[in-house]
Amino acid sequence: MAMTPRDQLLEGLRNPATLGDQRIRSLIETLEREFPADLLRRPEPLEGVWELRWSSSRAPYLRVAPWIENLQVLAPARGRAMNLLRPSGAFSGLGGIAVLARIAIQGPQRVSVTFERGGWIGPALGSAQLRLMRRVSQSYPAWLDITVLDQELRVCRGQTGTLFVLRRREELRCDDLLALAEPVPQL
Repeated sequence: MAMTPRDQLLEGLRNPATLGDQRIRSLIETLEREFPADLLRRPEPLEGVWELRWSSSRAPYLRVAPWIENLQVLAPARGRAMNLLRPSGAFSGLGGIAVLARIAIQGPQRVSVTFERGGWIGPALGSAQLRLMRRVSQSYPAWLDITVLDQELRVCRGQTGTLFVLRRREELRCDDLLALAEPVPQL
């Protein structure tokens, strides 16, 4: 039995170099045409922790590598999101670079993004989480168009035209990761 374009893409995301950029783009275009996301009707699958598996960007922090996790935490019902770049595997507890944002669904595929704080999240020392976060000054509107979305796969396009393919990380929880970067309540 022939694999569907979705299954081909998911299989290829295990090692994107085996498919090549052109084949990935072709599969994405097929999925966008045949299974377009509609966040106004079904926003629920957007909630979760997603890992970047392929990007059209050449920026080093948007490249997939086995030693780094490029995660995106989305909690649209609470209007929260976070990008988190951290070491993978046993070293993930050492910390990473995070950017917190407010998000809102603005159309069938559009999610607006307002970046608020960014910086370093260090390891936990006892009950304290080391962090150095600062306010982010965002001088332009940011958004993502979520073009394909199901329980395992998300395809999106950013405001600069970058194409992203992400897979859900079921074992990671939004609340746990968002808590790493949220401001500490003052007593």
